[in-house]
Amino acid sequence: MSSILTNNNAMVALQTMRSISANLSDTTSQISTGKRIATAKDNAAVWAISKVMEADVAGFKSISDSLALGSSTIAVAGQASSTVNDLLTQMKTKIVAAQESNVDRSKIQTDIDTLRKQIGSVVGAAQFNGLNLIDGSNASVKILSSLDRSANTVTASSITVTAQDLSIGAYAANDVFAAGTGGTAVPSTKGDTFSMSLDNTSGADTIKIQDGATAWAAGDKVSMVIGGQTASYTVTTADVTSGNNSVPDLVAMGLKNSIDTLGIAGLTVDYDSANPGELSFTNAGANDLAVTGQFSNAGSGGLGALAALDVSTQANAKTALGNIETLITTAINASAAFGSVQSRVDTQKTFVNNLTDSMKAGIGSLVDANMEEASARLQALQVQQQLSTQALSIANQQPQALLSLFR
Repeated sequence: MSSILTNNNAMVALQTMRSISANLSDTTSQISTGKRIATAKDNAAVWAISKVMEADVAGFKSISDSLALGSSTIAVAGQASSTVNDLLTQMKTKIVAAQESNVDRSKIQTDIDTLRKQIGSVVGAAQFNGLNLIDGSNASVKILSSLDRSANTVTASSITVTAQDLSIGAYAANDVFAAGTGGTAVPSTKGDTFSMSLDNTSGADTIKIQDGATAWAAGDKVSMVIGGQTASYTVTTADVTSGNNSVPDLVAMGLKNSIDTLGIAGLTVDYDSANPGELSFTNAGANDLAVTGQFSNAGSGGLGALAALDVSTQANAKTALGNIETLITTAINASAAFGSVQSRVDTQKTFVNNLTDSMKAGIGSLVDANMEEASARLQALQVQQQLSTQALSIANQQPQALLSLFR
């Protein structure tokens, strides 16, 4: 039956044309945007995942910038501490020369003073974007290193960079170290530093922390380097209020506890309550252990002892030689610390960059259009659109045939 009211063929052709037009519009959108899923209506679940990942990528880009800034700051501090070490080494050669009897000590002292001023200039200039890690103005800084996601919770992680104090500052030498009673170890340089060797074949060696030439103050620090490891104790306000005479006792006990935590094989440190402030060292290990000690008053920087270096007499030159060795160790430890943390920051920066690239690739696999497939589909849909147009035209001509029945 034919009808002039209902043209089924035209309706079928029109539906087909609408479907082809919708597919053609979708394919054209993919080609123009490059995305298979450009909006939430294309695929709400996948679109939501991609947006969360895109937000994380943006966050990691900021983290990469933070790591780059941190790496540059550490690099400046590391270079400065290395330069300080070189200058201290030059200073050591001057002090070694001053050990002779027939030298012009005044000229050597002038050279030492010049090098000390240069160290101060290096330390003061070692800043990046206003942050100085070696002038004693900062204890530590945190560098944003990662974003950790757990479901919908995101937390930030940081790398802590411990600042190294290489400033000179004010300094007042104290007679802190002395040979212990009955001990065989005699400090090679009395005063604010000492050095000795713990022979693994001999008995106990003793060192005494004494009252000092001036009163103890909160912030005064006594440190020892034993076999390349550092132990220290910083005087607290509570220590000072307990009375000046009891501070050496407290320092000795604090040093013992700090040395014990180093876990040096074969080393035993005993505190003798009968001799306040005295520590007894016994080395039962396989090797001898070199020991150095240094006192730093609260007002001094990490290189505060530089201010007291004096080679005007042969005795002072001998003391200065012990001091400079400890200061060189301080600068070397600072350089090593910065080198270690910079390596970690650079490794994290490389990881974050690679992770960002991987996340971008993952987002692309979710939402990007397959351009080869889209191109082939476009060609097919254009042909289908032309054919559907012809089919609709033919279907629309069918009612015209009914006119012949009424002629």
